[in-house]
Amino acid sequence: MKDRQDKSQEEIVKEAVKEAKEAAGKASCEDAEKERQADCQEPEGASEEKGQDAADPRQTSDEEEKKGKKDKKDEKIEELTDRVTRQMAEFDNFRKRTEKEKAQMYEIGARDIVEKILPVVDNFERGLSAVKEEEKDQPFVQGMEMIYKQMMTTLSEAGVEVIAAVGEAFDPNLHNAVMHVEDEEQGENVVVEEFQKGYKYRETVIRHSMVKVAN
Repeated sequence: MKDRQDKSQEEIVKEAVKEAKEAAGKASCEDAEKERQADCQEPEGASEEKGQDAADPRQTSDEEEKKGKKDKKDEKIEELTDRVTRQMAEFDNFRKRTEKEKAQMYEIGARDIVEKILPVVDNFERGLSAVKEEEKDQPFVQGMEMIYKQMMTTLSEAGVEVIAAVGEAFDPNLHNAVMHVEDEEQGENVVVEEFQKGYKYRETVIRHSMVKVAN
């Protein structure tokens, strides 16, 4: 009975030791497994950082792509703005040039008309100068004088003016000397007689005065 109890106790001790060893081994394996898993598993912060690092290149690429698109759009806007500005400047220059050409053409046309009218004025003056003194009171002669005055007034309003000649110093830009005379009383290079009137249109000489000049 005692042996059976002793044996029973011995078996109990063995079983307890065996269980203790098994428990110790199991605990050791669990600790090793935990350590292995800890080594293989990345820290949570590191994983987030890695996720952020992984996301950053894509995000940067997207931002650069958006920025590139925006820059291309801005470049296109600047290009179109510059083109419109140049076209407006060219159109303004074209308008000014056209207006200048129109003004020049008007001036040329006006001078041409005045040149054609001047012989008519000359004939009026010759005809009126040939009228005798006793005939100046006749209605016909007075009518011709009125028409002549009206014509000269119209030419003056249009910008035509007579070049002063007699008594003025000779100016080759205004006068055309066709005769010279020795006259000490008149001085030198003074116009003493006018054979044909000269005219200017808006400061431009249309016809020089034909004059006699004292030396």
